[in-house]
Amino acid sequence: MSKVIRGQIFVLDDNIDTDQIIPAEYLTLVPSKPDEYEKLGSYALVGLPNRYGKFIQPPEIKTRYPIIVAGENFGCGSSREHAPIALGAAGVEAVVAQSYARIFFRNCSATGELYPWESVERLCDLFATGQEVTIDSEHNQIINHTLGKTYELKPLGDVGPVIDAGGLFDYARLTGMIATR
Repeated sequence: MSKVIRGQIFVLDDNIDTDQIIPAEYLTLVPSKPDEYEKLGSYALVGLPNRYGKFIQPPEIKTRYPIIVAGENFGCGSSREHAPIALGAAGVEAVVAQSYARIFFRNCSATGELYPWESVERLCDLFATGQEVTIDSEHNQIINHTLGKTYELKPLGDVGPVIDAGGLFDYARLTGMIATR
């Protein structure tokens, strides 16, 4: 895996739960329908407190932040797969958090929507929304171009190829674990 993701970041702190990522009122949207997938993405992070600012600026339906930087326990709360799907549909390619709720991390890999990187340092206290960064997966690092500093990320391990393939079922087909039609 030698993926490079570059763009502005949206910074959050600890315990961002799935209700903040995608409130329950939007769970009636069916992500397998293209128009509903797009609409689901337009509601990503609408449950956040106002102090974070807008993740998606109206009238836009996609975010200008392909990377989220967060603190501990990102994605806690319910087991809804809609949370990583909504972020992916909004245009997020990666989340860099200090730690994740286990089910959110697993749903990232199962859906193939985004890369759940873990930071070694508490980056949400060092970074600010709008800063330009690059995630270099080959070297397991995030480079903050605004600060002119590089920080270590924990390796994705076996999750990386699953997300690269587009999710668990696509990976299983690709590797011959399940037959293709």
